[in-house]
Amino acid sequence: MVVGEAPGPELHVLPLGATVHRILVTGGDGVRRDVCLGLPGPAEQLASTDYIGGTIGRYANRIAGGRFVLDGEDVPVATHDRGNHLHGGPDGFDRRTWDVVAHDAGRVRLRLVSPDGDQGFPGELTAEAQFSVTADAVELELSAVTTRPTVVNLTSHAYFNLAGPGVIDDHLLEVPAARYTPVDETGIPLGDHAPVAGTPFDLREPTRIGDVVRAAHPQLVRARGVDHNFVVDGAGWRRMAALVAPRTATRMEVWSDQPGLQVYTGNFLDGATTSRGGGLLRQGDGIALEPQLAPDSPNRAGWPSAVLRPGETYRARMAWQFHASG
Repeated sequence: MVVGEAPGPELHVLPLGATVHRILVTGGDGVRRDVCLGLPGPAEQLASTDYIGGTIGRYANRIAGGRFVLDGEDVPVATHDRGNHLHGGPDGFDRRTWDVVAHDAGRVRLRLVSPDGDQGFPGELTAEAQFSVTADAVELELSAVTTRPTVVNLTSHAYFNLAGPGVIDDHLLEVPAARYTPVDETGIPLGDHAPVAGTPFDLREPTRIGDVVRAAHPQLVRARGVDHNFVVDGAGWRRMAALVAPRTATRMEVWSDQPGLQVYTGNFLDGATTSRGGGLLRQGDGIALEPQLAPDSPNRAGWPSAVLRPGETYRARMAWQFHASG
């Protein structure tokens, strides 16, 4: 499905995974290009373990040991990442075919019903993803309701490269966050959030991505790059990141209402997957900027809660806004 048209952004969405398949924008250099990584078709999408473009759920990021306590009861959920739950489990929302419930020139709305007990999560969850396109942005509104108390954390795992095929080393990344979340060797938080000051995670000014991922910091070595949550300053709807490709004079801003932003520099893209354009996707070919709750939030008292109860509606908003850069 296609939403929007030139000269503004043009979004291509797949029902499989409610996937961002393409985003065509006109760069500051006047060239119109696709700024997202994508796969050739459904077979490649189902074979991939890189979540390329997918809508992630029921719980994005990791849950330690695949267990959490909800209302005094131990809840085990599916694990497939070094003993932890990751991105909804081995059969997450990115692997399901969503129903298209509305589609016109400016928007598309998709719905998925996840049954009670799906991947271990309690409650039948009805999730919706509505993509819309404005003159300069692609917006995504995620929502969900449940029949039993459960946990929810939805996001998009779109990978961006504002210069077309190739590595993103020369892109500049800015994230207005004074704290980030250090993790162990399996991606689980070591404790509380930590200051970015004095570390390569200080992205409060535009910073070249290649310099960050090659810094000799134990957290970067352990994760093979950046795969960390940033506690973005402020609350509510705000700018969470800015990404600039100097070569194409193209700037993208990420806006959201979520507490954190998971920054993932494509560390495990290993050349095993062929892109939509026919090349092999390798480490650093794209960056995912995922607004969401912090990893392992169901097990972290005092962090923003992931709990959703009957009668409540989960909502998360995000937008990718495109401009010419100076």
